[in-house]
Amino acid sequence: MSLSEEPESKGGTLSTDRKRVQVERAGSPVPSCLSMKSDQSMDPPIFFRGEVTGDQRVLQSLESSSLEEKSSEKLSSPKQSLLHNLVQLKKNGKLKLFQSHLSQDCPECFKTLSEDPSVLEKFMKMKESFKSHQSHDYPEGSEREQEDPEVLYIVEKMLETCGSERSLKITLHILRNMKQKDLADSLERDEQNNESIKRAQQELKNHLKKKCECIFEGLAVQGHTTFLNEIYTELYITEGGSGGVNNEHEVRQIETASKRQTTQETPILCNDIFKPLPGQEKPIRTVLTKGIAGIGKTVSVQKFILDWAEGKANQDIDFIFTLPFRDLNLKKEGAFSLMQLLQHYFPQLKEIKSVEGDNVKVVFIFDGLDECRFPLHFQSNEICCDITESSSVDVLLTNLIKGNLLCSALLWVTSRPAAANQIPPECIHQVTEVRGFNDPQKEEYFRKRIRDQKQASRIISHIQSSRSLYIMCHIPVFCWISATVLETMLGKAESGDLPKTLTEMYTHFLLIQTKLKNLKYRGSDETNPKMSASDTEIILKLGQLAFVQLEKGNLIFYGEDLRDSGIDVSEASVYSGVCTEIFKEERGLGQEKVYCFVHLSIQEYLAALSVFHLCVYENRNVLREKMCKESRPRSVRVQLSELHETAVDQALQSKNGHLELFLRFLLGLSLDSIQPLLGGLLTQTGSRSPVPDPQTQTESRSESIQKTVQYIKKKIEYESSAERTINLFHCLNELNDHSAVKEIQNSLRSGKHSDKKLQPHQCSALAFVLLMSEEVLDEFDLKTCNTSGAGRHRLVPVVRNCRKAILNSCDLGGQSCEIVASALQSSNSPLRDLDLSYNNLGDSGVKLLCAGLMSPNCKLQRLGLNSCGLRENLCEILASALQSSNSPLRDLDLSFNNLGDSGVKLLCAGLMSPNCKLQRLGLNSCGLSEESCEILASALQSSNSPLRDLDLSYNNLGDAGVKLLCAGLMSPNCKLQRLGKRTSEHPSSNRADRTATRG
Repeated sequence: MSLSEEPESKGGTLSTDRKRVQVERAGSPVPSCLSMKSDQSMDPPIFFRGEVTGDQRVLQSLESSSLEEKSSEKLSSPKQSLLHNLVQLKKNGKLKLFQSHLSQDCPECFKTLSEDPSVLEKFMKMKESFKSHQSHDYPEGSEREQEDPEVLYIVEKMLETCGSERSLKITLHILRNMKQKDLADSLERDEQNNESIKRAQQELKNHLKKKCECIFEGLAVQGHTTFLNEIYTELYITEGGSGGVNNEHEVRQIETASKRQTTQETPILCNDIFKPLPGQEKPIRTVLTKGIAGIGKTVSVQKFILDWAEGKANQDIDFIFTLPFRDLNLKKEGAFSLMQLLQHYFPQLKEIKSVEGDNVKVVFIFDGLDECRFPLHFQSNEICCDITESSSVDVLLTNLIKGNLLCSALLWVTSRPAAANQIPPECIHQVTEVRGFNDPQKEEYFRKRIRDQKQASRIISHIQSSRSLYIMCHIPVFCWISATVLETMLGKAESGDLPKTLTEMYTHFLLIQTKLKNLKYRGSDETNPKMSASDTEIILKLGQLAFVQLEKGNLIFYGEDLRDSGIDVSEASVYSGVCTEIFKEERGLGQEKVYCFVHLSIQEYLAALSVFHLCVYENRNVLREKMCKESRPRSVRVQLSELHETAVDQALQSKNGHLELFLRFLLGLSLDSIQPLLGGLLTQTGSRSPVPDPQTQTESRSESIQKTVQYIKKKIEYESSAERTINLFHCLNELNDHSAVKEIQNSLRSGKHSDKKLQPHQCSALAFVLLMSEEVLDEFDLKTCNTSGAGRHRLVPVVRNCRKAILNSCDLGGQSCEIVASALQSSNSPLRDLDLSYNNLGDSGVKLLCAGLMSPNCKLQRLGLNSCGLRENLCEILASALQSSNSPLRDLDLSFNNLGDSGVKLLCAGLMSPNCKLQRLGLNSCGLSEESCEILASALQSSNSPLRDLDLSYNNLGDAGVKLLCAGLMSPNCKLQRLGKRTSEHPSSNRADRTATRG
């Protein structure tokens, strides 16, 4: 885990309310990492004065138990068994007889029961006081509601005096003496079953710990292991909308992740996935976790299981059964009962007849709903309620999810967003979303992954220098790919130019893995730049598989899929060995083989490589062939620009954008600079290109690329979708063409960005382009953009990439302040000058800004808050910012805010701080009187105050106030060089007119 966990408490699972309060106070999207068993999770128990007796411990135990009920923690099995039997005895009127036998068989226990009857009375009253909690938390009426205080008291005393094992033996002996054969047999069966469950549970924990403690990061076959706990970085998981379909492609969602993080969200810890959020009353049975490919869903599942298996979290759970859909797909044929299916995948359950019952808490984890090949007919499938009844796996899944089968079990389903709608929304109780890494977590990952910290710093700096790469590092898998490539290249004496585009990064990754394969299997020289013919053949076959399955939308492949692409299944291990991290062979829980590329982007890269090869060396435009279902004569040359235009058109027509990253790779592979990197890959096929018609004019590579650039620019001009426009700018970046970005920057500098009004989605695209640019804007004036208020809000993130931001009179509010504060806290932000005047920022907005000012990364020197509706209560937080050693602020304009004398008094505490760097302060028309002059004079006399320029114009200071100020001016410590105190004309009368014209 990325942060240290707190020690576990002795009882009770953790209520999430307190932790989330801490997250909100921190003002960071990074989830807290408090242990699920932290003692901070519960209110302190009641302690009685004097020595704590056994009876008082029982009372405390009851209270603690009642509090823990709110966390849905079940009673331990021995206690539950004893309670069940004694409740039955009381119902039959035989509890007194039981106590009589108890006095003979266990006199020490009976003696403590009879010593002080008043304790029992207190006990019963306390139980009554918690009745309302129980009726609220268990609305359907569980056995807990029916517990009798007297019975519970007897059980508590037995367990305290005799311990679990002896208490069970005594109870069993007494029941047989009382001729209660049915209860005795039931108790004996329960205990035998409990022992079986305990053994199975421990065996399962050992099995899952061994399975989950290592993470392979793509090395699925070669045994290159890394311990998960050594490199695990806490992922950013939030409450995430509904379970409905999301047709956005993965890359679109990555690129909007930073914008989504500016809204108010509830972060959720991986181990808290089944915990109700603050304000939620109903218990959570089924959780759907969405996230793009490679974002960390499976790793989150792995961490959840490992922490349970190691006893660190969720110890109220008896069994966790993880059933990935890629493994279940292999059971499409045949019938199984749920218990048979579980015993097939988990042999540790062979002694257990059932996992059903109030005493057993079970969690099912179904990982990868997007890989599911079952129809999941929720409406038409037959009802199945018996875990021993045989049905198809599809029927078992739908009934389990609907709650017909094993309704007490908890379910966790993970899925890519586009596949989330396969489960009806009414079956989902909570939806969460894995957002991957935020900016601090990216750096944390690289520092954990790369042991040489100097090299890690170089890699982080390089990644940050390319905005395209930096944004992609939201995906943990891409962080791993980048770390693999850059660590290898920096480890060489001559590393050459480091990759700056996605295509360059993935091409280097392909080369590195192929060389590693040759070194391992052939002992060949790693420095040989040329790929062998066998390397080329294998990679192109993988490319064909990647393209065919990309068109079908498949991420997981089986034997028949490989055969269809000409790959011999019997030699699959050789193919997975070619590029172990690129294409991996896995064995499911039942040891059946499944195949996949380690990430969707690897599949898209190889698909683009295959299509590019077919165009250049086989004279085929397979994209047009599939669209037109015909091919042109082989004697007519396919122009590269034609392939590009076809790919652009198909990517723009795609509803879910599934060809957008493929398009970027296809364009990037077309550059002359990429060809030497491939080391002959595309010329080792053994096939000859057809001879074109002599009259057919063949474009040069550079001519094709220029045609493609112009075609993309034309599409940008008319495209209405922000997401598609953003991807087209990415495509230009892959082609090393930055002319469109420079045109936008020049128009901004001229102050006339657009003659026509920009729509909000166009503003989103514009903002993203400016953020992607490696050139920092000297000045960004938001008013020069002809758009609506909603459009201006979408342009606010541009402050991340400019030195001066003029955002005055733009109708901005607190939400915009959150974006600006995030920029101030970014280590990459060049922002030095910020004007937010004439905006109604509100208290919350100013507090967010001050949090940014106190960040160690903040570089802001001038802040304009003129006419922002600030009041005296905000001066305290402003003073805290001035007192912060991190704040570099030198110029602060607070004019035309009704701060009053009390506000200025609070502000002066910051001015007199030794950490304050403020040299200019504007307090024009702030409703000040002579009372403010006294504290301002004290600030001027302070040796700590660096103030050089103070504007007090249009305040009713009076002669006495001016005299006080003069006393400060004559102090040897005073550094003031300019004092503004105009009073001849108060501007309040025409302020509205001036406010209206300032825009």
